[in-house]
Formats: sequence, structure tokens, C-alpha cells
Amino acid sequence: MDTSAPKIRVFGLLEAASVTGPAKNLIGFAQRARPAVEVTIVTFRRPSVPDQGLLPALERAGIPVRVVNEMRMWDPRVLPQLRRLFRSERPDIIQTHNTKSHFFLRLMGRSRTAPWIAFHHGFTNRGRKDRAYNHVARWALKGADRVVAVCDAFARDLRGAGVRAERVSLRHNFVLPFTAPQPADVDALRTRLGIPAGTQVMLAIGRLSQEKGHADLLQAVAIARQAPDFRLVIAGDGPERANLEFQRKRLGIEDIVILAGYQSDVRPFYALADLLVLPSHSEGSPNVLLEAMSAGLPIVATDAGGIIEIASDGVTALIVPKRDPRAFAAAIQRLRSDAELARRLADECRREAARYTPEAYVESMGAIYRSVLDAREQ
Repeated sequence: MDTSAPKIRVFGLLEAASVTGPAKNLIGFAQRARPAVEVTIVTFRRPSVPDQGLLPALERAGIPVRVVNEMRMWDPRVLPQLRRLFRSERPDIIQTHNTKSHFFLRLMGRSRTAPWIAFHHGFTNRGRKDRAYNHVARWALKGADRVVAVCDAFARDLRGAGVRAERVSLRHNFVLPFTAPQPADVDALRTRLGIPAGTQVMLAIGRLSQEKGHADLLQAVAIARQAPDFRLVIAGDGPERANLEFQRKRLGIEDIVILAGYQSDVRPFYALADLLVLPSHSEGSPNVLLEAMSAGLPIVATDAGGIIEIASDGVTALIVPKRDPRAFAAAIQRLRSDAELARRLADECRREAARYTPEAYVESMGAIYRSVLDAREQ
């Protein structure tokens, strides 16, 4: 990005208490876009939702923070706070990352004082509540100056929802080069998880929610367990944990499936693993996929959303239909039994991951900012 041009001040509205995927991406971008872009995070806080690591992460990254107070999820008292904040600090760009923020920005209309860029991470369809949120998001996103979709599948959804095509941009996430942890840390993790030396390790990382397909993965593991001894390690937490505990017991695979919980540093898990499994029903531009590729892990994944825009079947991963545990189990067995295939996929993964650099992402976002600002001036 041209550092001689005037600095662009971006206010990013972020609904999170912990370092979620969107938060991780925004923090990484904010650190690397300096000094051409100065990002300030606007986050929402209510008494019933304590901070779970986001504010300390922003402080460590040196990112300015503004806090908007609310008493409940759709608190209308947020609106006057946002108006005062934007009028007093006058950012060049306002950026939103979640449905609630999209909704409030659409309601603000011309009182926003700055162009609005919305990030679209996909529509979910797990029930009545999600369908209501999707309806709100479709209405809100039509009012944005630009909508950034994290995969082409989501860009098509936006156009189908009535967002004008010329206002939709596609940007996959970026990934940092993998830095291997100390061998002692990997050995300590293996011991903590109770995995015997020489045992193959399959790794799944992600929030434990229905759209991530972990229940399908457990069925696939139950089918594949007759193969030589292995362990499945699932790193993450979320609303599906109790159900996965039940399914693990029901399928008789408690001895080979480890629910490791949320992890702030997943590098030792990548170093411990022999392959990554990604059984999602819906994905945009999954960080875990890019991180595993950078770490040089062979991958079994579904054909959900943006996965097949990043990974290629037989080249960087084995891709199977989503919601098909038998196909997933067959791919796992194939990859575990074919060392040459696993090595070839891992080598190609490293080469492909090198295309998704932070520098390229910062440059592409800078171009979007400039085009939106130029359009506003015309």
C-alpha cells in the first residue's frame, strides 16, 4: 500500500468478547496495514457478557478501542452512542462484521458521516432465530457502500439477496507463515492429551456448532476406527459440546476422540497432527484451512462454501461431499494409508498457502478503501 498517501482512518465495529475468526483477521490486518491505515475497534459491552480475551488482545496489538455500552442484544441506545462517536472522531471508513452492526449502520442512514463497508461471513440456517437474522442482514447489507464477501459462494448469495453486483467485492482471508513451536511444547501437549508416541493424530479446530459438522466427523471416525490406532483431537468449544460428548459415548469412540476445549495457541496442535479434518456444512474463507496448509498438513475436507475455492481435490486436499460420513471416512482411510499421497498434498499445501499473504490482503483492502472514498467524492 502507498504509505505516501494520506492515512485512512477506519472504525471497525466488532461484536465479540473473545478473539473469534473475524476478530483475529481484523487484528492481523490492523497490525500490518499501519501506517497507511489506522484501525480503531468499536466493540459492544453489556453487563451480562464479560470480556473473554478480546480487550487484552487488542491492547497487546496496540489497537485503539472505543466501547459502546448496551443492556441487551438489540439495544436502541446504541444508536445515539454511535452517532456521537462518528461525529466527534470522524473516521474515513466505517466497517462492520456482524448482523447487529450491519443493522445499526443501515438504520443510521446519512448520519453515518462516512462510507460504510460491510463484511459478509455467510448466512446460517440452523433454525427460526437464524432465519430472522438472515432476513435482517439481507435488508441491512443492501444499504452498504461496499460488501466484502469472504468467498465467491457468499458473493453469489449476496447478489441473489438483492445486493447490487458492483457493490460486492471478494476477499479471501490471509494466513501468516507457520512458525513451528518448540519440540518440548509438542511433547508436553502429547503427554497432556494422553496420546502414545507413534500414534497418528487427526486434528479438527473450530467452534463447536452444528454448521461445523463435528457430529458427521464422529460418525466417520466410528466407521474408520477399524484401521490402525489413531486419535482424533478436536480443539474448540461451543454450544455443541454436550451433544458431541453424548455422540462420542453413543458411538463407542470415547477412547480415541479427545475434546481439548478452546485453545489460545493452536500451533502445538498443528505440529502434533498428522492430518487436518474439516467436516463443515458451511464455510467462508476458513482460517483453519489456510493455517493447516501453511503448516504443511494433508487435509480431508468437505466441499462446503469457500473450501473448494482455496483447496483443490487431489492437489492440496481430499474433498468429499458435506454431510456424508462414509465418504469422509473413506478419505481419512485413504490418506492415512498412503504416505506418498499425504506427503505430496502437504508439499502442495505449503506452496498454495504462500499465495495468501498478509501483504497481498492489505494491498487489496487498500484498493477497496480508495475506490469507496473516491466514489463518495464524486
